[in-house]
Amino acid sequence: MPETSNGRPIEILLVEDNPGDARLTREALREGKIRNNLNHVRDGVEALAFLKREGEYANAPMPDLVLLDLNLPRKDGREVLAEMKQDLRLRVIPVVVLTTSEAENDIVRSYQLHANCYITKPVGLEQFIEIVREIESFWLAVVTLPNRNENAA
Repeated sequence: MPETSNGRPIEILLVEDNPGDARLTREALREGKIRNNLNHVRDGVEALAFLKREGEYANAPMPDLVLLDLNLPRKDGREVLAEMKQDLRLRVIPVVVLTTSEAENDIVRSYQLHANCYITKPVGLEQFIEIVREIESFWLAVVTLPNRNENAA
């Protein structure tokens, strides 16, 4: 099974408040060809705590890729994306916006905030699973992700 160049699994952070979408994403990635560890948080506050290794997330792994929903409780995905891209340690982590919103202003704003791509979640179950597999295929098998230097600042 493919993995990072140093032999460790790809670390993915899923920021998703919908339990069904989180479960489908987990299952699609589990059945995939890429060795990965999927961590899941349910809102923007938890996402930033995870990324900054605060509180209960003090020992959290630094993700190689973030799958980010926009419409989240407490702190929305746009705010998470903005904070990530302002932080020198976090800005190199690729962010895939994976959301139900098809609004042009959300698409434009996400790219202005330096999202690496924007994907609208399909409504159908099979299409959703296929989209997650395409994300895996492209972002984990085709793209070369930056090496995590956990001490970089």
